[in-house]
Amino acid sequence: QGQLVESGGGWVQTGGSLRLSCAASGRSFSSHAMGWFRQAPEKEREFVAAINWSGGNRYYADSLKGRFTISRDIPKNAVYLQMDSLKPEDTAVYYCAAASRGWGTSSAADYDYWGQGTQVTVSS
Repeated sequence: QGQLVESGGGWVQTGGSLRLSCAASGRSFSSHAMGWFRQAPEKEREFVAAINWSGGNRYYADSLKGRFTISRDIPKNAVYLQMDSLKPEDTAVYYCAAASRGWGTSSAADYDYWGQGTQVTVSS
């Protein structure tokens, strides 16, 4: 079995930055695509970003391109989400996920492992 644990969430003012981390354990995820999703109150979970197994391809929600950057450290079994120029509408619980299919995907249904989430709050 594998586990994903997110960290790095918190409170930040508009325009600030946060870096989320996702630590994987229990198995290697080196062949998995990794992704970040988020869910705001009373809204459906939405795709944020994904990175393929090698880290060579990255995918972003169109509305977030240029502000968010996904990366991974394969030896450390970790994935990161750098979030810059944060806005109040970025407030949500952010989830890390892993997909056994190695290429990136924006569909939550393709992901086999999920973390518990970390809260990000952006104040105006």
